[in-house]
Amino acid sequence: MRRREPISPDMTPLIDVVFILLIFFLVSSTFKKNELALDLILPKSGSAQEIIKKEELAIELSRDKVALKGAVISFSDLGEELSKVSEKDKPINVRINQDVEYQRVMKLFDLLKKYGLNNLALESMVK
Repeated sequence: MRRREPISPDMTPLIDVVFILLIFFLVSSTFKKNELALDLILPKSGSAQEIIKKEELAIELSRDKVALKGAVISFSDLGEELSKVSEKDKPINVRINQDVEYQRVMKLFDLLKKYGLNNLALESMVK
């Protein structure tokens, strides 16, 4: 007499479904940026678009604080850090709170111009 092998379900379709779900959740999830230190309210823009990001500097400016690469620093320290930048064409993303005084914004732009950093992008909130 022949022995019967126990019947076991085929696991291949189940594994396929699990991998598809895993890929779906990885692709559709969003990750919070660690480089944002200040809670800014950005002005809205209708023509904002995402740009492919290279190695770049991120500067945030609020009414009383300034942050570089997610770390809150003073304006004098910002000048020291900007003087260390060797690539003058490195992209610089500037996020400015909507209630910052114009004089403070110009102080930041003067500092960037002093060190020859002219590749600026002003970020805004997308509607």
